[in-house]
Amino acid sequence: MDTQPPDDTGVPWQNFVTALADHGHRRLVVIEGEQSAALRHAGQLLRQLPPGDGLWVGHEADACETALTPVSAKHYPRFLGQELSILVWDGWAGTPPDAFAALSGTLRAGGVLIWLMPPLAQWPGFADPDYARTGLDQGGHHAFLARLAVLVGDDDSVVRVCAGDNRPPEFAWPAGAARQFQTGTTQEQQGLIGEIVRLGQGRRRRPLVITADRGRGKSAALGMAAARLLAAGRQRVLVTAPSADNIAAVFHHAGLELAGALASQTSTCLTTADGQELRFLGPQELLTQRPEAEVVMVDEAAALPAPWLKAILLGWPRVVFASTVHGYEGTGRGFALRFRQVLDRETPHWRAVSVREPVRWAENDPLERLIGRLFLLSADAPEPGSFVEGDVRVERWQPAQASEQILAEAFGLLVNAHYRTTPADLRQWLDDPSAITWRATVRGTTIGVLWASAEGGLPVALADEVAAGKRRLRGHLLAQSLANHGGVPAAATLNTLRVVRIAVTESARGLGVGRRLVQAAIEDCVQTGKDAVGTSFGGEPGLLSFWQRCGLRVVRVGLRQEASTGEFPLQMLLGTSGPGQELQEKLSRRFAKHWHWLIPGHWKRLQPDLLLAINEALPATATLDEDDRLDLAGFAFGFRGYELARPVLLALSASQGVARYLKRHADAGLWCRAVLQGWSWAQLRNEGYCLGQKDAEQRLRSLAGELLNNAAEL
Repeated sequence: MDTQPPDDTGVPWQNFVTALADHGHRRLVVIEGEQSAALRHAGQLLRQLPPGDGLWVGHEADACETALTPVSAKHYPRFLGQELSILVWDGWAGTPPDAFAALSGTLRAGGVLIWLMPPLAQWPGFADPDYARTGLDQGGHHAFLARLAVLVGDDDSVVRVCAGDNRPPEFAWPAGAARQFQTGTTQEQQGLIGEIVRLGQGRRRRPLVITADRGRGKSAALGMAAARLLAAGRQRVLVTAPSADNIAAVFHHAGLELAGALASQTSTCLTTADGQELRFLGPQELLTQRPEAEVVMVDEAAALPAPWLKAILLGWPRVVFASTVHGYEGTGRGFALRFRQVLDRETPHWRAVSVREPVRWAENDPLERLIGRLFLLSADAPEPGSFVEGDVRVERWQPAQASEQILAEAFGLLVNAHYRTTPADLRQWLDDPSAITWRATVRGTTIGVLWASAEGGLPVALADEVAAGKRRLRGHLLAQSLANHGGVPAAATLNTLRVVRIAVTESARGLGVGRRLVQAAIEDCVQTGKDAVGTSFGGEPGLLSFWQRCGLRVVRVGLRQEASTGEFPLQMLLGTSGPGQELQEKLSRRFAKHWHWLIPGHWKRLQPDLLLAINEALPATATLDEDDRLDLAGFAFGFRGYELARPVLLALSASQGVARYLKRHADAGLWCRAVLQGWSWAQLRNEGYCLGQKDAEQRLRSLAGELLNNAAEL
């Protein structure tokens, strides 16, 4: 960086911001000092900056003397997709990493991010008010903030200001001659617009998946492409996203593109003079109403649950999914990996497009580079090359003590392996005093990571209150859930190790690395006297099978779908002590006893393959007597009605070996939907499970007969 200012230094801050804009740069300004002094200094600084639109993130009262819009950090998703010139962040009110990283992407070229914080040397011990929300307020030393302090202090693009010191700071001026940076459509963005238009005018069932970092103009490209599709004759293009605020750029650029052809335009609906329409609908509204449209565009797709994305994919003829690669609601890479399987299966002719060149700022923007380093947004998993099992080492590891390169390797694994891994997860991993990590390496290269958290150990009286639903504590996710929803207070008194995340690099999967990581955690529990190893994850047959191979058993399925994945949480446990084994068996037996009663009311849409996998994993709870067998024979080989036979069909489903037999049968889906989930004949027919009631009953009778005839082998 060139540290010499231009000749005209009459108004340093204004000149500095002008120089940034000319070069297409943005900067972080840290005001260090006591809270009240930092607030006063921020107000003085804002008066020296050119007027502009911006946000004040913090307490509303502190923003009252500025022209900035006050906003709470938790409302940050409303502002994604917007463009700002100033962002003031009051770190004394808390700095949630996801919100901070996300809103930095709203700044245009010449923008400044002003961060009010204690002096850098105090960051490791600073009690960020946001810690209480995530249970991190117990520790005195915060490795995450200590790391940020080092990175901020080492970056010469950061403007550091001492609160109360009115002398102009030493600016690191942008290097080289000013180029009068102008935002505009890049060649790469024009190519993307062409791809979207071709999809919108082309054949059905060939979806497009767009991934890009923030600031690459993907939302603008969606808007311009939508306008061109309407101009070319498409009647309706629908846009959906997590929030209507996310698509402001889409409608802005669509309106500019259509210009005189517009009849009306609001923030969520645009109509041409010929009656064509671009309209926003929230994802749930879209899937409930299912309006006709030639094209559906999904912006910020990684922020939506996978089942919603699949429903949109299958519900309209032409769909565009756009996602941020290094997102804050969810990562584009995790989205692509998780959703790729659905795309390959349902629409094998789908195409992927990535956009790399920034539009809102220059390619070498200092703020983007710094934010990427602070929150490891570019972290990627390395590939170790060929190796044999003997090359793999598994050992306890402290991520907070790792080098930046090795930390990035490990965090990159988590990003790639999980649907949503965000900057907040990085903070939780580094700062949680109960976190324990194992790392698998080959010749020093990270190929696997297991992140766990110590839970439970609550006093009996407190555990009883948790089980009764009278108390809820931060942390202890699995221990509390099993105590309360599982109905066993001992789940909260015993000491449990919960696996938070486990990830193995793609080339090493299927080689037993994951099982070795889990085995290391199990052995540690035995050696340290913990009672159980457990995990909670979005239910999926492959993951269930993995954890079964590791020795864990199903003890609970959540009644509500997870917001992040759209899947029902599945909880598993392995006792590592006598009391832990008793707890595992008791929870498993209790859940198995209630499982079939709960299915129709809570898991009516659970996929049959997962339903049967869970059914098979649970202990049998029914043994048929002679009367039951007579009932079954009357249904299978006679004319006993289905409704009268269904109670005994349910009992048959809970019998030893039946789920394993059903999994291999062609009519397993029909049995699950009709017998276990209680679907009506009309539902079964509409979703292709049968031709009608007569067909379904005949096939169920035949399957019941097979089960009776093979009872000795089950």
